[in-house]
Amino acid sequence: MTQEATRRRARGGGGAARRAERSALSIETARFIERNIPDFEILTPDAIEIIEHNAETVLEEIGVNFVDNPAALRRWREAGADVRGERVHIPRGLARRLCATAPSRFTQVARNPEKSVEIGGRNLVLAPVYGPPFVNDLTNTRRYATIADFRDFVKLGHMSKWLHHSGGTVCEPTDIPVSKRHLDMLHAHMTLTDKPFMGSVTEPSRAQDSVDMCGVLFGEDFVQQNTVLTSLININSPLTFDSVMMGALEIYAANNQACIVSPFIVGGAMAPVSVAGTLTQVLAEVLAGVAYAQLVRPGAPVIFGAFVTSIDMNSGAPTFGTPEAAQVTYGAAQLARRLGLPFRSAGSFTDSKLADAQAAYETANSLNVGLLSGVNFMLHACGWMEGGLVASFRKFVMDADQLGALHKLARGIPMDEEAQAMDAIREVGPGGHYLGCAHTQRHYKDAFWRSEVFDHKPYETWSEEGARDTRVFAGDRVTRLLTEYRQPPLDPGIAEALDAYMARRKAELPDSFM
Repeated sequence: MTQEATRRRARGGGGAARRAERSALSIETARFIERNIPDFEILTPDAIEIIEHNAETVLEEIGVNFVDNPAALRRWREAGADVRGERVHIPRGLARRLCATAPSRFTQVARNPEKSVEIGGRNLVLAPVYGPPFVNDLTNTRRYATIADFRDFVKLGHMSKWLHHSGGTVCEPTDIPVSKRHLDMLHAHMTLTDKPFMGSVTEPSRAQDSVDMCGVLFGEDFVQQNTVLTSLININSPLTFDSVMMGALEIYAANNQACIVSPFIVGGAMAPVSVAGTLTQVLAEVLAGVAYAQLVRPGAPVIFGAFVTSIDMNSGAPTFGTPEAAQVTYGAAQLARRLGLPFRSAGSFTDSKLADAQAAYETANSLNVGLLSGVNFMLHACGWMEGGLVASFRKFVMDADQLGALHKLARGIPMDEEAQAMDAIREVGPGGHYLGCAHTQRHYKDAFWRSEVFDHKPYETWSEEGARDTRVFAGDRVTRLLTEYRQPPLDPGIAEALDAYMARRKAELPDSFM
């Protein structure tokens, strides 16, 4: 036997047993991340003071628009704001005082209580991509998404260990009328997984359907006493709150359900090109949105959101994974902590059209910024491609795999006696190796994070097995997870009631693709 063959055999010792162990069916879900590492803070105290002062000036002197929403204008007027037409000028300090009633952390209850998540504090909850109308499937075809695709993404999310949350519109099922598709999406989240999920925001009546269907799933009284939905309320930056999103926020806040109040910022288009100017606008918009939720119901759970990209000044296309977006994310996280609010930002962002090197670099930059900045709720944590237009099956599992590395990094460095490993150093001594020592034998299974889609074999073995790249491994993993998927049990009476609710509402609603 050659020396190279001997080396390869030695590296593969026990490989068959380890491969069998990894191939066994597992639907384990990791607990939400509890950070044991410091937050990276980019703003000085003086910088924070300037941004907060300027944001209050924006609210007072420039104001924000609440479009086509007389009830919102009435609420603001009664709260002491200066309302001129649809423009609301908020006196200095008023929005901040109203925000004080929002909780600093809250629990979103899942139908499997063991998978409930706590949002806020030192925690990080990971949820998948949200909103793409297209998918990139396993044949590398870019096409409009269907409800079958949506259900497959929910199943993949259920099977993914490192995802804590099923998300919301993981892709937009374009084969179902707009007026009815929210019912099918909610039904998929409620029946195909037992992780927490998000509600619909595309029309206030759809937000009400979300609350009502949760009443069927959890019980109406339970929903009023507990938060079972988190939903995304985007602000029409700059400084505009439309009646559709605010109408959905009103429904959720009134029913004690959580909203992410999130400016949608493309720097240079919807906000200034400077980081300080963008942070000023983000803070002003969030202050107004969170304060309005508290006008609807003091104590309603709200998340400080910041979706931020820069723009390519040559093409006008959004860019991702950039240093400027990182700076805004770090700064916004500090502003959120100053307000005592949970923070949402970051994700697996990329503008790449393929799961390639560009996608990997941009995604890695964005994910790590989310971890280090102190994000509490990370939407778009896996599956995002082509600037958010595409949900990719391969990238979904590739990104979800990398979320495991975030879990490991967030634990920090243990310094207990076992972690110090002095017994191992004594046992091995000079010139030995640690492969067979007692300490290694106790910890070899969980000492190092292991990827499910990367290849670490020697070149010769990799070549003999077909020279497969990461995208091939990821496609195989998608197929395997969907094949091994098992639906979590649901009380038959509840399942029947959900079906009946869907049937009734679909009969009441006209078909509309607008």
